[in-house]
Amino acid sequence: MQELNYDAIREAAEGYREDMTRFLREMISYPSESTQEKDVIYCIKREMEKVGFDQVQIDGLGNIIGWMGKGERIIALDAHIDTVGVGNPQNWTDDPYKGWETQTTIYGRGGSDQEGGMAASVYGARIMKDLDLIPDDCRLMVTGTVMEEDCDGLCWQYIVNKDKIRPEMVISTEPTDGGIYRGHRGRMEIRVDVHGTSCHGSAPERGDNAIYKMADIIADVRALNNNGCSDSTVMPGLVKMLDPRYNPDHYEDARFLGRGTCTVSQIFYTSPSRCAVADSCAISIDRRMTAGETWDSCLEEIRALPSVKKYGDDVKVSMYMYSRPSWTGEVYETEAYFPTWINKESSAHVKALADAHRALFGDRRIGDESQKALRDRPLIDKWTFSTNGVAIQGRYGIPCVGFGPGAESQAHAPNEITWKQDLVTCAAVYAAGIHLYAAEGSHKGEEVSQFRGGKTDNNIQ
Repeated sequence: MQELNYDAIREAAEGYREDMTRFLREMISYPSESTQEKDVIYCIKREMEKVGFDQVQIDGLGNIIGWMGKGERIIALDAHIDTVGVGNPQNWTDDPYKGWETQTTIYGRGGSDQEGGMAASVYGARIMKDLDLIPDDCRLMVTGTVMEEDCDGLCWQYIVNKDKIRPEMVISTEPTDGGIYRGHRGRMEIRVDVHGTSCHGSAPERGDNAIYKMADIIADVRALNNNGCSDSTVMPGLVKMLDPRYNPDHYEDARFLGRGTCTVSQIFYTSPSRCAVADSCAISIDRRMTAGETWDSCLEEIRALPSVKKYGDDVKVSMYMYSRPSWTGEVYETEAYFPTWINKESSAHVKALADAHRALFGDRRIGDESQKALRDRPLIDKWTFSTNGVAIQGRYGIPCVGFGPGAESQAHAPNEITWKQDLVTCAAVYAAGIHLYAAEGSHKGEEVSQFRGGKTDNNIQ
């Protein structure tokens, strides 16, 4: 294996600091909420061509894919380049799409979540090209993926199933607070529909109020989230998955990721008028899943609630589907299920990034002093939120590991910022880590998953 010149990699990354800052600020200047990413996609295309990618393509869904190298083995860097909206503009001190920069910081929507990862990816690839670090048998794939904020992983389902591209390994560039992340909880979006019968509000006893039925179900959903799991608990709560009695195979993994949760996030109803009994009611449940929980176990858990069983055939529990058109007009329907995943810490792709970080910057997270409390954690850890890794590894078992500029706390927040040093750090670690992984030979067939939720019985192609 070629001996890496870590000083040269650090120097190259530092040399691109101003280019990455300029590129990131340009991306931020284009509003790019999910399904509205066209302008920022073409901004990225111009930068990839300027930097010297061998090929740049935009697929049918609107993802941009840049290629470097000619080998058969594909190693990918992924950044989703859509953002959430601004929310209440009064919560921002400056224009979220113009913002400002200081010597250390960049302000604006998308800086941390997660166009900063795109900037570091493009220039990490450029460093590999500059220093001849792409092995002859490898091809580097840099993706700017769409619609992640709406439906995480949808973009990678399209890449795998429609573009027919399946990398050997993927680095997610979502913000990691300076750490290397090997997994996160999954999630799913559950809908509960309740049937009732309307009547005039002056004689409610003649009808069957769907809202009253739903009130009982909501109380049970709340209890499912809040209850403990002692022997005396009639309905054990979701915390039970941290207990070996309930989750003997994966309780330790669940303790690493954190417990699952559920909460009612939306409520809907129908009624002939404000002076009538409601004849239907529905709720959305945001369900976060830990290790040991699966899509069908989560649905069955809701179906088994005492109130749901009480109302029998008047209640329907289902999983949402997503079918919003992308900015290209393409519709790729999928289920609102985003599987949990954890890597083995000893996996080759996790180890390669950790070895690169230690050689370049040491064994502790680095970053701006204002973020010292966030950075003073184990180097190898996990995300709190979910990422495109739900499809890459959670659904398809493609090895995925996270290292990206910015902080989770900045995601979806007003006055979002990121740090220039993170761009430099990440670009250097990408260049060194990918080379270390690739130069050791193909790792196809290696079982890297400690736990992953996997697919449902819905054969989405």
